[in-house]
Amino acid sequence: MTASPAPRRAPVVTAHPDDTEFCVAGTVMRWTAAGTEVTHCVLTDGDNGGYDTALPRQSIGPLRRAEQRAAAGYTGVREVRFLGHPDGRLEPTMELRRDIVRVIRQVRPEVVVLPSPEINWARIADTHPDHRAAGEAALRAVYPDARNPFAHPELAALGLEAWEVPEIWLIMGPTPNRFVDVTDLFERKLAALRLHTSQTAHLDDLKVLLHRWQTEHAVAGGLPEGRLAEAFQVVRLD
Repeated sequence: MTASPAPRRAPVVTAHPDDTEFCVAGTVMRWTAAGTEVTHCVLTDGDNGGYDTALPRQSIGPLRRAEQRAAAGYTGVREVRFLGHPDGRLEPTMELRRDIVRVIRQVRPEVVVLPSPEINWARIADTHPDHRAAGEAALRAVYPDARNPFAHPELAALGLEAWEVPEIWLIMGPTPNRFVDVTDLFERKLAALRLHTSQTAHLDDLKVLLHRWQTEHAVAGGLPEGRLAEAFQVVRLD
């Protein structure tokens, strides 16, 4: 399947700034153009990332936040939330689950996009421990936490009532079953990714790499030759 109705509200949960642009920016642009309220929920500031050793490490977190806000705005996303958990040391703790549940109960979405907690041996770069920890925490936050009125009572005390998410879209996983054609959005996706200057300015082959990855997804999804796609494992929870 290559298309589905755009949800009304959809948070995208990722471990780091730029994960969204690498994995789902084309789909996000399709959704925002259709009126979807997309919220970026970035669990860390990505302060362990970068390639420029001349930059003071304390400047990386604020820089990457600014880059993510710029990329989000370029793709039509108005809201970016940074949860501020430690980059490179992410674990699916109760604190992290609670923080994601807070976002879910505030946004009350039809779809949550999140990293797969599974290892994808075909794409070793996608198996970063932070990605899998983010996926595990977000999955637990969606089910059972967000829908359980007795989970995280401190959130209920703030008036954040339980919310049942009907559908999740997993990224970076080994068994995608939904492929979104983003051929006409490829150059804009690339431009959004290049706004993460601290991560991509040194990559002379970024366009080639991105084109190859999107081609692989399109082939796996059975799209016609020459098409480009983003890949998801869509799971219904209702």
